[in-house]
Amino acid sequence: MDKLFEPLDIGPVTIKNRIFSSGHDTVMANDGFVTDQLVEYHRARAEGGAGLIVMQVSGVHESARYTSHVLMATDDASVPGYAKVAEAVHPSGCKLFGQLFHPGREVMESQDGSMPVSWSASPVPNERFKVMPRELDGKMIEEIVAGFALAAGRLRAAGLDGVEIVASHGYLPAQFLNPALNRRTDSYGGSFENRLRFLREVLESVRGAVGATTAVGVRISVDELDPSGMAEADALAACSRLDRDGLLDFVSVTVGTSASLAGSDHIVPPMSYAVGYTATYARKVKAVVKVPVLVAGRINQPQDAERIIREGMADACAMTRALICDPEMPAKALQGRTEEIRACVACNQACIGHFHSGYPISCIQHPETGRELHYGKVRMAPRARRVVVVGGGPAGLKAAAVAAGRGHSVTLFEAERRVGGQVRLASALPEREEFGGVIDNLYGEASRSGAQFELGHLVSGAEVRRLAPDAVIVATGARPRVPDLETMRSPSVIDAWAVIQAGGRLKTRGRTVVADWRGDWVGIGVARMLAANGHSVVLAVTGYAPGESLQQYVRDSYVGALYRERVEIVPLVRIVGADDDSVYFQHVLTKEPVIVEASQLVLAQGSLPDDSLLRELTNETGLAVFGIGDCLSPRTVEEAVLEGLKTAWVV
Repeated sequence: MDKLFEPLDIGPVTIKNRIFSSGHDTVMANDGFVTDQLVEYHRARAEGGAGLIVMQVSGVHESARYTSHVLMATDDASVPGYAKVAEAVHPSGCKLFGQLFHPGREVMESQDGSMPVSWSASPVPNERFKVMPRELDGKMIEEIVAGFALAAGRLRAAGLDGVEIVASHGYLPAQFLNPALNRRTDSYGGSFENRLRFLREVLESVRGAVGATTAVGVRISVDELDPSGMAEADALAACSRLDRDGLLDFVSVTVGTSASLAGSDHIVPPMSYAVGYTATYARKVKAVVKVPVLVAGRINQPQDAERIIREGMADACAMTRALICDPEMPAKALQGRTEEIRACVACNQACIGHFHSGYPISCIQHPETGRELHYGKVRMAPRARRVVVVGGGPAGLKAAAVAAGRGHSVTLFEAERRVGGQVRLASALPEREEFGGVIDNLYGEASRSGAQFELGHLVSGAEVRRLAPDAVIVATGARPRVPDLETMRSPSVIDAWAVIQAGGRLKTRGRTVVADWRGDWVGIGVARMLAANGHSVVLAVTGYAPGESLQQYVRDSYVGALYRERVEIVPLVRIVGADDDSVYFQHVLTKEPVIVEASQLVLAQGSLPDDSLLRELTNETGLAVFGIGDCLSPRTVEEAVLEGLKTAWVV
């Protein structure tokens, strides 16, 4: 990986390698200011070997508050917080840039429950957030341009090494550039040169504010991949013109737009998108500019970044989710410890999923992320104890890894001959193969920590008592839930787990109903699996739409596939019964019957805790017993791994 670890000059700044963390909201700001939580989050990635960290967007004007937890650089009081981040990352040789931002019409939420007035180049509505903006007048444009300069000066005063103007994903500079959104008749609208004027003035003002020792660049979506999005030709022309005029030290390339559902999926693309698919767009920018080109988009392994750089497609790669998942990834790659890298699987659950829910970001595989203040450094146990872990799913594996890493003697018992639990089922679904990496990563961590494994060993309560451990962590998972149904004439009823284990190949070829209670990956994935095997499929969901429990970008990908595969969707129904040619539902709002003709029924009705061992051992005198994961309450991998961490931290 020689290219990946070459230094790179970005204007007046040299970064030590080509791995960087791109700007991403962390939900770790408080009232617009940097918090200690955010400082420690970035410190971990700097100490792990990243060459550059680009902080999350900082609003440059009061009208730039697009969420309730955005960082703001509109007040001198913000400078000390930014300085703390710089002081945290610089000792590791990591450079720090800040993003300067105005969303325009892309306002996600209010500050207090009442929606603010949003602004844009012209009053053209946003499709995704249902926002109708006001047109910016000349005075407001001047204020915002000046706000960019003032914010840049504050970041420079705090010791940051560079600033990045966010013109990507349909935000305000892109709204001026895009003729579909910019319908002005003044000097900021009409011709390409006029539409470029706003971004040009922003860059000129920022240049004047930070001087020659600070890097200045732009982040841009080369293609917004939306019918009303900015065209590739305009994006490339903007990059070329601004570079020719000496206003840029770098261009950071991405794709997509915040303005639409399909366009926004590219902001944090799920695993259904090819690794590094945005690199071809970066290559096009490299052909028209002389400055370094950075690229972001599903680059989760160092060998993929090395290939992109070696082939001349980009000069540096954003590996943001890879660093969320494994802050030490660059150091491991540099030292040749690639097998130890905890690879991101692009599940989007605890990173962008947390952001969309208003919670600090984390990672389902590495819940220490975002919790560095408490779990950032391994705390060795005051004395080594004998710990038995029962269950080799994600909860048990994380518990074993952390407990052994803290110095305990750990033995994990798993009834199956392979570890993995439900993750193995999840990874068998269409476009979910990568999810299996969760188990590979957790098993590797536990093994390297020194945990011992007894596979194919169904341990009993009596055996646990004979072993006389100091602590028992029960992670026995769950089993499929079968609701009480009214049935007659021998209906064909199959559980979703069995369908997955059969690869979606069922003996009966008739119309198949998938009854989905939870709205997670099970129902939607089984429907796709059956459709791919030639079945006529009806997906009946208890919620408003399929996949409601999934993060939006993941859900969009799956729902789009269901539409292409002609899966029929029946929303707002609960399963009540079946016979040999019909499935019977009740509408959840009207209580009216809904009858769907079908020859077989697949149940995706969630699961029940497999907690018999937990209940047996809980009453055992003198034995410290902990239940974690689905055996405590069926939820997701995120909760299972987090509980494994928390429990092993205190045993």
